[in-house]
Amino acid sequence: MIHRFAKPLACVTLATLGWYLPAVMAAESKLLLDQLSPVSDAMLADPPAGDWLMWRRTWDAYGFSPLDQINTSNVGQLQEAYRVPLPASSNTPTPIVHDGVMFLANGDDRLYALDAATGETLWQYQHPTREGAVPSSKFGVALHGNKVIMPTNDMQLVALDMRSGEIIWQHSIADSLVGRRGHTLRATPIIANGKIIQGVNATMVPEGGFIVAIDLDTGEESWRFYTIPRPGEHGDNTWNGLELSARSGGSVWMPPTYDPELDLVYFGTAPTYDTAPLLHPRNDGEVTADALYTNSTLAINVTTGELAWHYQHNANDQWDLDWVYERQVVNVPVNGQMRKAVITAGKMALYDALDAATGEYLYSVDLGLQNLITAIDPKTGAKTMGINARPNAETTQLVCPFAAGGRNWQVSSINPDTDILFLPITQMCMNGGPIGGQSILSTGAALNPTPVPGQEGQFGRLQAMNVKTREMLWDYREMAPPTTAIVATAGGLIFGGTLDHRFKALNQQDGALLWEANTGDIPASFPVTYMAGGRQHIAVVIGQPTIHAGTFMGAVMAMTGGSDGPMGQLQSQGAALVVYALPED
Repeated sequence: MIHRFAKPLACVTLATLGWYLPAVMAAESKLLLDQLSPVSDAMLADPPAGDWLMWRRTWDAYGFSPLDQINTSNVGQLQEAYRVPLPASSNTPTPIVHDGVMFLANGDDRLYALDAATGETLWQYQHPTREGAVPSSKFGVALHGNKVIMPTNDMQLVALDMRSGEIIWQHSIADSLVGRRGHTLRATPIIANGKIIQGVNATMVPEGGFIVAIDLDTGEESWRFYTIPRPGEHGDNTWNGLELSARSGGSVWMPPTYDPELDLVYFGTAPTYDTAPLLHPRNDGEVTADALYTNSTLAINVTTGELAWHYQHNANDQWDLDWVYERQVVNVPVNGQMRKAVITAGKMALYDALDAATGEYLYSVDLGLQNLITAIDPKTGAKTMGINARPNAETTQLVCPFAAGGRNWQVSSINPDTDILFLPITQMCMNGGPIGGQSILSTGAALNPTPVPGQEGQFGRLQAMNVKTREMLWDYREMAPPTTAIVATAGGLIFGGTLDHRFKALNQQDGALLWEANTGDIPASFPVTYMAGGRQHIAVVIGQPTIHAGTFMGAVMAMTGGSDGPMGQLQSQGAALVVYALPED
């Protein structure tokens, strides 16, 4: 398709100028854009069956679609419908689909509007990223009204007209610094109660990460919540006596879950990489080394920005075992009573369930991968750590899981009709320590991957669990670790991708493999399913692996024969959007 550059459009808010590239499009394509309906709060609360309107489709982060045109009886007929080449980038996008139009953001701050049935480009926007901005592996965009909300590498939120790609407003969240110490926007924003809710990543930035709310209409900031307490605030005494400028971490790089009934958003936070100042707690008076609010669940009131409650899952994390991942809101029985709970599992593949309104600890479910926690208090959830919870200068310790996680950003899915949760897991441990080496952690402890004892070369695992009974139903094991989120459908299927370039469909009931395709590169994104042109489609982005995919590739290759092993024989074909559908009649 031939594109032409349009004149730059002035931003409403005196921000930098952006370019958009309208495609030379057929009349039917223009009609597709013209017929885009505004995305309402009611749509976000109960999305049209054929749309995928937000990161995990619904506010409760289930990643479930009610579509069933593709089902267990015909999934074996799936074939590639189209493929759209993409620029090389480290990116983990979620294609967003509304009324047959797909909005896809690339890691180079480019946003595409595509015909979701054919892949034809309808318009394209290129953000003029400021020099020195820190590249960020972003999860996607958000929709509301006539706006597409796009986070950028230079810490901007840009609101674009969904029909034209023209800038409506632009807001700067923070300065973007050069290098590893810069803030970044990785998480997809969500829309809740008239506000854009955006988490901010702050890997080694002094004073840590934060969360902001931006007014949908004006682009102005409504409130800001810091994930590392300021002097005099609750939790200030949990940083081992460190000054605020010496504290870092608490990154917020996963999107939140929203409960409209309680008007609360639930965020997970990451640990700190500056672990050395916390290695030896002072233990004087009320000063601790717990490091709030790292590795915590934060429940924040959307209207006010006030913290309703918090729960720290793993205090003073010395092995980079985040608890930052998805929070899902479920109704579960606890001691004979139904409770609305927030459930979440960190890298240790250990689930904590908390009361959604109060943060009261309810229960934990250990999926059997970790070896750090030896006991959990049944009333408070307080975790007793084993002797390998802290690195030392003398000995190498077996620590499970590996620092890249038993699970990571590859998020789970829940079928609300069957109450089954599907969780992708990487089975890998590490030889941790001794202190004095080089790692991402300031203690200098080594983090060398090693197989899980007895796993017999199967690094990938997909676990099915009934969320109400907590019964383990089945697990599917294979050599290659998972590299995408999981999507569940009403057709009885779950879809997901693996490190060996495979994209697969499994039966929800028993984990049987029903279909797979060689994508030609690593599928490392958030797949979606949608209706367009009367057909159900499955979309996944390939060839834009994150640092986690690269880490796992190196580890698995080292343990499976290197370049001569199965992973070393893979041929990469480059980044692309790949879309599958059943054959046309």
